[in-house]
Amino acid sequence: MNTSSESHERDGGNATDGGNATDGGNARDGWNATDTGGRGSPRIAVVGGGIGGLVVAGMLHRHGIAATVYERDRALDARGHGGTLDLHPGSGQRALAELGLTEAFRAEARPEGENLRVLDPAGRTLGHHAPEPGSGTRPEIDRGVLRKLLLTRVPETAMSWGRRLTGVEELPSGGHRLAFADGGLADCDLLIGADGGRSRVRPLLTDARPAHLSAYLQLTITDADRRSPGTAAFVGPGSLMALGDNRNLGAQRSGDGTIRVSVTVRTDAGWLDRQRFADLTWEETVARLHGLFADWDPGLTGLIDACDAGSLVGRNIEALPVGTRWPSRPDVTLLGDAAHLMPPVGEGANQAMLDGVLLARAIAGSGDDLGAAVAAYESEMFDRAASIGAESARLESMGLAPDAAERMAAFFG
Repeated sequence: MNTSSESHERDGGNATDGGNATDGGNARDGWNATDTGGRGSPRIAVVGGGIGGLVVAGMLHRHGIAATVYERDRALDARGHGGTLDLHPGSGQRALAELGLTEAFRAEARPEGENLRVLDPAGRTLGHHAPEPGSGTRPEIDRGVLRKLLLTRVPETAMSWGRRLTGVEELPSGGHRLAFADGGLADCDLLIGADGGRSRVRPLLTDARPAHLSAYLQLTITDADRRSPGTAAFVGPGSLMALGDNRNLGAQRSGDGTIRVSVTVRTDAGWLDRQRFADLTWEETVARLHGLFADWDPGLTGLIDACDAGSLVGRNIEALPVGTRWPSRPDVTLLGDAAHLMPPVGEGANQAMLDGVLLARAIAGSGDDLGAAVAAYESEMFDRAASIGAESARLESMGLAPDAAERMAAFFG
C-alpha cells in the first residue's frame, strides 16, 4: 500500500550508502581541523546523504559540530529522486524549522497536494480529503526539491560524493574505519548509519533484517497536463488511491508536472522476479498490468494506458520488525530506515528527519560524552519508532485488505 507520497527508499530519501570524493578516492580521509573546532572535535561520519542524513549533518553544523556525509551517488541529480512527500508538523516540518528552512519550504511546498480521493474497484469515490485553502497541515514537496533545501544547510566541504561503502572495521583505540569501493578509507569516532533499509551499518548493532510485505510497481506520466489532460483532470491536484482485492492502484501529482502511477500487490517475495518485466515489450507489460485489474473500472485502469512507455520500475516493499532495538554503543548508531524501516504510508521520511534533529541535539548537549548522547537519542527513538511502526503496519495491512477502500475511506474520514 502507498497511502501517501512516501516512496520506499533508504533513509526516507534517496537510496544511499556512502561517498567521499575529497581525496580522489585513494588516500585516507583525515579529520579536517578547519571545519569546526579543531582536532579535539569528535570525528563524525554520516553514511548516507538522503533526507535523514542531510538533516543530522545540517543540525550538527548548525551547532558548530563538524560531520562528513558519505554519499554513494556522485551528485544530487545522479538519478531520479522519486515522488513527493507530505511533511508532518511534529516531525518533518519541525526539522525544517530547526534548520531555519520554514520559509523556503513554504515557497516550494504544494498545499493542494493534500487533496486525496479514495475509490473502490468499481470507480466509486468513497472518501475525499480536500482541506480548505490555508487549512491543511501536511503540504507536499517533491523529494528532490527537499534534498536541495537540506543541502543548503550542509557545507559543501562536508559533502563527500561518489563513494559506496564496502566495509567497516572497528579500530583498537575506538571508533571505526570505513572502506569505500574506490579504495578510499575514512576514520571516525561516531558512525551514523543513515543508509536505509538495506543498511551496511546496521549489522554492527543488530541481526534484525527487513521482511517482505508486498510488490510495488511505479510508472510515470510526464508533462501530464499537456500530454494526457483527461488523466490529469481525473487525478486532480493531489492523489488518488483505488483499493480492493489485495491490491492498490494509485496516482499522485508531483510539482514538476509528472504524475506517478503505482501498483501495489500483496504477494510473495519472488513474485516480482517471476514477472520478468524486463523481457516484455511495453504492450505486453501493459497487458499484464491490466490482467491484475481485470474486473476493475476502465476509468481506473486507464491510468496504466496513459503511462510513458518503458517507465515501469519495480521493487519489493519490506519492513523491519516493529520494536527493533539493540544495546547502545558510544561509537555507532542508526537513523531513518536503517533504524526502523516501515511500510511506505507517510512516516518514513518524517521520522528520519525527526531522528536527525534529536540525534544532533543529543550530541550538541552532551559535552564530550558521545555514549550518553547516543543512548539518550536511542531510548526515545526506540519507543517512538515502535509506536509509529505499529500504526504504519496496521495501515499497510488495511490498505491491501479485500475491503480496503471502505476501511481507508473511514480512516481518512
